[in-house]
Amino acid sequence: MGKKHNNNEEENTVGDGSRAIIKYHVSDFVIVIILTLLCLTCILPFIHLFAKSFSSNTAVMQKSVFLWPKGFNTKAYHSIFSDGGMIHSMLYSVVVVLIFTALGMVACTCAAYPLSKKRLKGRSVFTFLLMFPMYFGAGLIPSYLLYKDLHLLDTMWVLILPLIYSAYNMLIMKTYFQSSIPDSLEEAAFLDGASNMQILFKVVLPLSKPILATLSLFYAVGRWNSYADNKYYIRSEGLKMIQYKLYQMVSSATEAQTATLSEASQVTSTPEVLQAASIMFVTIPIICVYPFLQKYFVKGVMVGAVKG
Repeated sequence: MGKKHNNNEEENTVGDGSRAIIKYHVSDFVIVIILTLLCLTCILPFIHLFAKSFSSNTAVMQKSVFLWPKGFNTKAYHSIFSDGGMIHSMLYSVVVVLIFTALGMVACTCAAYPLSKKRLKGRSVFTFLLMFPMYFGAGLIPSYLLYKDLHLLDTMWVLILPLIYSAYNMLIMKTYFQSSIPDSLEEAAFLDGASNMQILFKVVLPLSKPILATLSLFYAVGRWNSYADNKYYIRSEGLKMIQYKLYQMVSSATEAQTATLSEASQVTSTPEVLQAASIMFVTIPIICVYPFLQKYFVKGVMVGAVKG
């Protein structure tokens, strides 16, 4: 009886799947090792830069700093915060990113929602026109001449207006609307007398938080990390974003033994320590924002993944 009871208990355990968690195969260990190595390739460089930014110049020049600071000091950060140009660029970059993200989401939503509806006349033509820039562009010189004629050069708006529409983001949002928002909800709203704008703001957008958060993060990170348009279209120091300031600093530091943030702020750290501290200074804002959007981001990137 006891043996039979044990067999029944084992069968019940296997039946509810609890023992499946205990079983590991060689492939499981290989997958865990590969994922661990991939995670370390992302985390270790960041930790290394963090350690260098708080280490002494001597330790960094001797290449003895790896994952823990040596000769702890904060001179590089003092140099950054004492320089008004870096602080101004950081605040200015935050303002540009916020405006760019807001306008980008408005443009993306206004394009994606109508194109997701079959009742839109000429939908295929509009889709072709809006998707065409995804594959073909005019090029740098025609773009420069256009911005010059529009008097956008050396202004904040040259960093915002040309890029607020993204065909790729529009396509993702359009797919989400088609696959995740039931037509029956809109039909019910129409029967209740709601207009298209009321349906969009009171029905569709409240149900689209995952994709809105995901695309907002795409817009914000893309604008924050970009510096090429700063290089081509901006001349005034006060209009340069923080990433371009960092690019200039890294470029100048590789050509000189000492570096300065500006003429008014002399840097006492070596270029390598200064670069590490500047990278940390520029990266931290995005790292602080991501945890609040992670839940929606994971849902957004899985759009259509479980659809039949």
